[in-house]
Amino acid sequence: QVQLVESGGGLVQAGGSLGLSCSASGRTFSSYVMGWFRQAPGKEREFVAAINWTGGRTDYEDSVKGRFTISRDNAKNTAYLQMNSLKPEDTAVYYCAASIRYGSRGAGAYVYWGQGTQVTVSS
Repeated sequence: QVQLVESGGGLVQAGGSLGLSCSASGRTFSSYVMGWFRQAPGKEREFVAAINWTGGRTDYEDSVKGRFTISRDNAKNTAYLQMNSLKPEDTAVYYCAASIRYGSRGAGAYVYWGQGTQVTVSS
């Protein structure tokens, strides 16, 4: 069992930056692929980024490539999402999630989810 808690969301102007953190309970954090998803009002939850167990491989949705960076610190049981050059269309609730598989962007591949943190980008 893994419990995930996101933090770091908030309100930022377009072009600004925010950093999200995802703290995990338990001693098996390094056994999981970590991902970030987001869900805007009236839209389906969508994949944003993922990082493999060691942090050596990452995957990004096209619209965030070059702007967002996913990372992890297994010693701190924490995953991160650094978001730069934010746009109003990045506004959403952001969720971190844990999976045992790397390479799938589907939400169904992730078994543990955080409660989400709101990110709002004003124009």
